[in-house]
Amino acid sequence: MNLKVIKILVIGFVLYGAFAAVVLSLYEANPDDMQWQERETFNAKQIGKLNLGMTKDALIRLLGSPDITEAKETPQGNVQVLFYRTHHVTSDGVTTKDECTALLFRDNELIAWGDSAYKDYLTWGR
Repeated sequence: MNLKVIKILVIGFVLYGAFAAVVLSLYEANPDDMQWQERETFNAKQIGKLNLGMTKDALIRLLGSPDITEAKETPQGNVQVLFYRTHHVTSDGVTTKDECTALLFRDNELIAWGDSAYKDYLTWGR
């Protein structure tokens, strides 16, 4: 191969690598712009990193708007539940609670998440 062609190829690979590194370092995932399949994966990954005590505002900044919300007054205080889609159940174009992970907040702090936590919450007012 000609030395000039090799130089052009090397420069091209270096420029491509630099461009890819810049894009990857500056890119921020925006959940509101994702397709539902991407959003499920993103939500499940982020929920796996949560800590109890996290504020509702911080969680919404991380995950975007919830798919479903509900709240009720309980003996344990006012509780708000945010549902984020994390797994596919039915191809009907509608996100339902059984396709979501529930995140429970009391006094604006994350107190629990997951199916068993939501089932416990449903009995709190009884």
